[in-house]
Amino acid sequence: MKIELKAETREKKEKLDKKFVAAVIYGSGVESKSLKLKLNDFLKVYNLAGESNLIELELEGKKESVLVKDIQKNPVKGFITHVDFYQVDMAKTITTDIPLEFVGESKAVKELGGMLIKNIDSLSVECLPGDLTDHVSVDISVLSELGGAIYVKDIKISEKIKVLNHANDPVITVVEPREEKVETPAELPKVEAIKQEDKKDEKASEGDKK
Repeated sequence: MKIELKAETREKKEKLDKKFVAAVIYGSGVESKSLKLKLNDFLKVYNLAGESNLIELELEGKKESVLVKDIQKNPVKGFITHVDFYQVDMAKTITTDIPLEFVGESKAVKELGGMLIKNIDSLSVECLPGDLTDHVSVDISVLSELGGAIYVKDIKISEKIKVLNHANDPVITVVEPREEKVETPAELPKVEAIKQEDKKDEKASEGDKK
C-alpha cells in the first residue's frame, strides 16, 4: 500500500497558520528544502507509516520516497512543531528502527502469575528501503515457564533485513510475581504494664519529696 503526502515549499521566515506544520527534507547528496504540510494530513499519514514505512512525498509535482526521521513537539502543550523527512535512495541500504508487536498469550503469565518484562520495543536494522516492514511480530505464547525469555536471535524476520541488535539480547522475559510485604504494626504495650510503670513513677516522686 502506497502512503502519499503532499507538501508545499516554505519560505524561511514564513509564519504558518495553525493548520500547517513546518518541515524539512534532506538526504545523502540531496539539497535540503524547507516545507510546510497540512497538519491533519500529516497526522493521518504518520499513524499509518510511523518512522519505518516509506512515504511518497509530493512536492511541486515531483514524488520522492522519504522516511519520517524526527518529530519535534512543544515541550508544554505537546503539539507537533516540526517534522524532518529523510529522502532515501532506493538502491542504497539504510539504518532505522522497526517496532515490535507482541502477540499471543503467555501460559507463564496466565496460569503461573508471572510478570512480563519488555526489554526492547524495536529492532535496529539495516536494509534496502523497499524491504522495510511496518512492524515485526513477537509471539509470546512460547513463554510457558517462569524465567523464560525470548531473545533477538529467536525473532523471525526477512532474510533481506539485517538485525543490528546483539543476538543474545533479551527482548522479553517472564519473572516471578513480586511478593508484597505486609508490615505488622508494632505490638502495643499491655495495660497492666502501663499501670505498673505509673505506680513506679508515683513511688519515685514520693521518695523525692521525702
